Amino acid sequence: MDLYLPIAEMSVNALVIILLGAGVGFLSGMFGVGGGFLTTPLLIFYGIPPAVAVASSATQITGSSVSGALAYWERGQVDVKMGGVLVAGGVVGAGLGQVIFRLLQDVGQIDIVISLVYVLFLAVIGGLMLRDAAAALLAARAGQPPPPRPRRHLPWVAALPWR
Repeated sequence: MDLYLPIAEMSVNALVIILLGAGVGFLSGMFGVGGGFLTTPLLIFYGIPPAVAVASSATQITGSSVSGALAYWERGQVDVKMGGVLVAGGVVGAGLGQVIFRLLQDVGQIDIVISLVYVLFLAVIGGLMLRDAAAALLAARAGQPPPPRPRRHLPWVAALPWR
């Protein structure tokens, strides 16, 4: 069954979109992430224009984030102070992102910038995960526990009033 997307000006297979949402939702529930880092590139690979994919994935991110936060809240695993700081930073970042998005859209470069930023973002995350996995593997081969991750704090973080 095809579903017409008026904003994207294209038809898509509804079953593919449902399965994509279910798969990302499942992974989001397992790993406790919002899922946008998966949804957006998957929509782009499916042929949805990048600007539409970014905006459309926000609805999926909201749903899975709220349900995940409620599940963790019930288990007493939510740090309210850290969550508040993340929300405040997210609001500021979203506002700045919207302004930059609009500027890039006006000059006609939004699609290429979104694609390049996603490739760069996923490459950096993949590289960091590969580094950690390699360190753990080398430690396991030597019969040692994996090395602890260093905690890095910027000087201004220690000065925050709620610490």
